Amino acid sequence: MAAEKPAHKKSSRRARIATGGAVLAAVALGGFGAVSANASAPDASPKAAAAASAASASVPDRATTTSTHLTIDAATRAAQAALDAAEKENQRVTVAVVDRNGNTVVTLRGDGAGPQSYESAERKAYTAVSWNAPTSELAKRLEQAPNLKDIPGTLFLGGGVPVTAGNAPIAGIGVAGAPSGALDEKFAQAGVDAVARR
Repeated sequence: MAAEKPAHKKSSRRARIATGGAVLAAVALGGFGAVSANASAPDASPKAAAAASAASASVPDRATTTSTHLTIDAATRAAQAALDAAEKENQRVTVAVVDRNGNTVVTLRGDGAGPQSYESAERKAYTAVSWNAPTSELAKRLEQAPNLKDIPGTLFLGGGVPVTAGNAPIAGIGVAGAPSGALDEKFAQAGVDAVARR
């Protein structure tokens, strides 16, 4: 006949499991409490306070600058107006609008516009905003300063017009694809006019 295990060993095992579970729960809750306390009560030492203050220090106004940019709505309206002006004259063009920093905001490629027109429109817009002048005027400057054309991202052909606010450039509109830079620039100006009307 098999010997029975003593009852105290069974309960001892159960007691150990229950005790171990309780200890683990207590340790977990204690750790959570310590983490919560650390998260909600910052270190009160002067060194920690100084470091926190330095990390969130506000700079004086004279150390910052603010710039004006077209809204995406205004940029889209300008691009669409330029494209519409070109389509009325049966011209297949691409229109690009760049912000003050030369970043492309909107590009619309009209039906049938040539593949080269996409990059050309962006470069004309970039050139116009960079010098705050229509690219047809800037092209004339190449006679005195031919190295201007070597500046990366620029294109000194008619078709780029700056958008200004308070006489400062805030965007550039470039059009490419028409048979002449004069036509491209006329369509770009239609984009500027659409923004100015609102």
